[in-house]
Amino acid sequence: MPSDKYLRYGRPTPPADANQEFMTVQETAYVLGCSVDTIRARLKELKLRSAPGRRLITSKADRARIHAAGRKPRRKPQPVELQTAA
Repeated sequence: MPSDKYLRYGRPTPPADANQEFMTVQETAYVLGCSVDTIRARLKELKLRSAPGRRLITSKADRARIHAAGRKPRRKPQPVELQTAA
């Protein structure tokens, strides 16, 4: 059974208005269609932080940067040449 903290903070929740200026991390995850952990990781990667003890809030510009960070092209693995014994 999930903890109360997970049920409150760890799941995406629909915002009152999808076009509002500021959203919580949970609302941002819902709008962008990913998990709350993914949003927190991208915020950390982009160095977007809030003051200690404050709730994380994202703006429209932040959400655009988070979305762009998730759309980075992945590096394709290089083909490995097999060497044959002579």
